[in-house]
Amino acid sequence: APLFVTAEFINNNTGEIKSQTVFMGDFPMMTEKGTFIINGTERGVVSQLVRSPGVYFDETIDKSTDKTLHSVKVIPSRGAWLEFDVDKRDTVGVRIDRKRRQPVTVLLKALGWTSEQIVERFGFSEIMRSTLEKDNTVGTDEALLDIYRKLRPGEPPTKESAQTLLENLFFKEKRYDLARVGRYKVNKKLGLHVGEPITSSTLTEEDVVATIEYLVRLHEGQTTMTVPGGVEVPVETDDIDHFGNRRLRTVGELIQNQIRVGMSRMERVVRERMTTQDVEAITPQTLINIRPVVAAIKEFFGTSQLSQFMDQNNPLSGLTNKRRLSALGPGGLSRERAGLEVRDVHPSHYGRMCPIETPEGPNIGLIGSLSVYARVNPFGFIETPYRKVVDGVVSDEIVYLTADEEDRHVVAQANSPIDADGRFVEPRVLVRRKAGEVEYVPSSEVDYMDVSPRQMVSVATAMIPFLEHDDANRALMGANMQRQAVPLVRSEAPLVGTGMELRAAIDAGDVVVAEESGVIEEVSADYITVMHDNG
Repeated sequence: APLFVTAEFINNNTGEIKSQTVFMGDFPMMTEKGTFIINGTERGVVSQLVRSPGVYFDETIDKSTDKTLHSVKVIPSRGAWLEFDVDKRDTVGVRIDRKRRQPVTVLLKALGWTSEQIVERFGFSEIMRSTLEKDNTVGTDEALLDIYRKLRPGEPPTKESAQTLLENLFFKEKRYDLARVGRYKVNKKLGLHVGEPITSSTLTEEDVVATIEYLVRLHEGQTTMTVPGGVEVPVETDDIDHFGNRRLRTVGELIQNQIRVGMSRMERVVRERMTTQDVEAITPQTLINIRPVVAAIKEFFGTSQLSQFMDQNNPLSGLTNKRRLSALGPGGLSRERAGLEVRDVHPSHYGRMCPIETPEGPNIGLIGSLSVYARVNPFGFIETPYRKVVDGVVSDEIVYLTADEEDRHVVAQANSPIDADGRFVEPRVLVRRKAGEVEYVPSSEVDYMDVSPRQMVSVATAMIPFLEHDDANRALMGANMQRQAVPLVRSEAPLVGTGMELRAAIDAGDVVVAEESGVIEEVSADYITVMHDNG
């Protein structure tokens, strides 16, 4: 479908405005089935599982001294990384954009802090005081120049250029973007502005200070911390394979990122042409070259790892293809780099990603399938439904929880016996808690209950009859092989099904569905007549 944009050219000297509608190229449209037609072939775009932007705290053990060291990365959606760490000499350091390590106090001074302010804020910490003593920069200007020399070696540093460099690197939208989701994760982790609407998507000085404090308290073995003006938050390290820290980039976001690249190339051309062309003759049409935008989109649909030729052996294969979750692709992992931890089944996958359906071979565990009842929330985190339990009574209220929220609750199994009033029959119920711990608790302590026993598996796996009697390895092969089944010459209903077949067939969108229930009167090659039940 063609896209038209209204562009305005404003001449600042004369104040005259020329407005024009500019053609911005043809964009592929999604079909009802969620596919795209590219060069006459049907292609589907697979969702990508990536590390969510945010702050991640980590601990490692030093080989030589057996000390526990802590580090933290601030990962943006795009822009430079900011890393802090405590080394074996107990000094707190900072790495900007993966360059050389510097004392963290240099960064604080560059942000305009004095040594007195640093002592006042971080005086509780021995390691911060020792870091400050070892840091020999004096004043903001010297600290700025010091950072500039590390980031841009060989260029003559000036105070102004150093100031703008630091500003642009982390505090300006154009170069740095945490995205809404990153802002949300940072606020949640550090206990800042909880419950307030998210307005900016860059880093603030407050974040930097709170991150350093969290790191220091973590290193000193404290368990909670309260940021000034914030709430009390637990101090603990993060698990990057947890589904609260991995999010889904769906089609829209992937295309959006491509268009952003194309747009920034286009912007460069526009700026260039503005300076060279005659002011009187300029119109938006002559300035704007849409080729980079069109090329970026073409490239994405044509050659991206995540834009795949639709697998269409049967309705199930097409459906599974669209429900794929891939950790590979641009900005994701590569097969060689991915270790065992990333590929492993994690307790937080429950009800979100199927533990069974994954390829055998080099991609095992890097490509998964969305679970039957899972859905993706606006931030890109996967949610799964639970029935709310109040005072030991199971209600019909359904609540969707992300992996982070689920960790705070006690969840009972779908097959826990309940009586007609929705009370648990047994006095003690088998439940699971955070990190996959399983125990029996009194029914009054249960918060939620699974919706269905097939909640944890994907569509293909849910179509295996008597799945619970299968070995997991063989079930994996069965789930993958169902996608390879070809149509029969004389189609016949199976003797055993699981009740998933109807939904799968309808949702795959490969079959004709009658508008209302009725009896089929006549079938021919080009039409089907249905007599509706209501005549």
